[in-house]
Amino acid sequence: MEPEDVVRIRLASQQLRAPAAATADDALKNLLAVQAQEFPYARWSLAQRTADATADDVEQAVADGRILRTHILRPTWHFVHRDDLPWLRALSAPRLHRTNAGTYRRTGIDSETAAKSAAVLAAAVADGAHRTREQLAAEPQRAGFAATGLGLAYLIMHAEISGVLTSGVPVRSAGGALRQTYAAFDERVQGAPPGLTALSKEESLAALAVRYFRSRGPATVKDCADWSGLTMADVRLGLALGLEANPAALETSTIDGLTFYFRAPDSLSLGRRPRIDLVQCYDEYIMGYSVSRHYLGGSAPAYPLDGAPLHMVLLDGRMAGSWRHSFVRNGSAGQRCELDVRLPGMRDGPGDEAMNQALHRSMAQYGDFLGMPASLRSGDRS
Repeated sequence: MEPEDVVRIRLASQQLRAPAAATADDALKNLLAVQAQEFPYARWSLAQRTADATADDVEQAVADGRILRTHILRPTWHFVHRDDLPWLRALSAPRLHRTNAGTYRRTGIDSETAAKSAAVLAAAVADGAHRTREQLAAEPQRAGFAATGLGLAYLIMHAEISGVLTSGVPVRSAGGALRQTYAAFDERVQGAPPGLTALSKEESLAALAVRYFRSRGPATVKDCADWSGLTMADVRLGLALGLEANPAALETSTIDGLTFYFRAPDSLSLGRRPRIDLVQCYDEYIMGYSVSRHYLGGSAPAYPLDGAPLHMVLLDGRMAGSWRHSFVRNGSAGQRCELDVRLPGMRDGPGDEAMNQALHRSMAQYGDFLGMPASLRSGDRS
């Protein structure tokens, strides 16, 4: 396997290349979990892997509870499908509580405090009540808990990891920004298939390992361990069990002494014309790897430098620049999106016509997602 094959297969596995997912739900089921610190951009991560999904489509799936946003895996915010959250939470919870133990101690969260706080939080969201963070904080504060700052964040996270809370229906602030709410875990995952809520640890390890490599391969055991927060021993066990049950689920290839696992797509062609993808900085194409992230290549900063945008521009699957969006008034038509795209060395001119066309195709896709015109911010792109 050559480095270009790694890039091509990853693009196909992650559904950044055809065939796209039918819905945002399907895109999420393929990826199992999608990092979602930045809710607006996390919506885009799902939508750009589907045929025609818009921001409204993803928001509706979150409102309906098919897609839930919670702390899981390392832990950090992730989108997880309702069908997968019960077993994924059960698999992750013991390790996540161990990971958070130091912060629990610093913020005074012992087992008794956590249990009492969980009961208060559960009562606050009972019978279909969905609470914003501020509304939720008021309940433990009334009960005598010092629920502010980091302590509040970890009381809520403890309740998420323990299966008490998960995300509710988002609400819009007075300024129009979407805000997270919290709801009862059991109420929001009621539609999950019963068989998926009762997997053994071994079954859960097998499901996680196989689905990770089928959606992100070619990747290594270390990549999967760092993405999931599991130990390498657990990943190897999950792989062994998964391949024992279905030997054809994955293929392997050795590169520079490392074994890569993957599902071979039907086609490895990137096409003849250049392809630009605007991916958010926490996209799974970037965050899904650790030791093999170098296949992204390119010269774009992994973190913003000198005021550069944070999000990544991919050129045929490799990092080539950075981008961000802003919204401006569009007269009586409402808003339009302006994209600040930095592609070092690119200038308007005949020699860059193919690149310009690729960039404008990706911008049009982003505008369709937002439901508003999208244009390039005037000025130099270098």
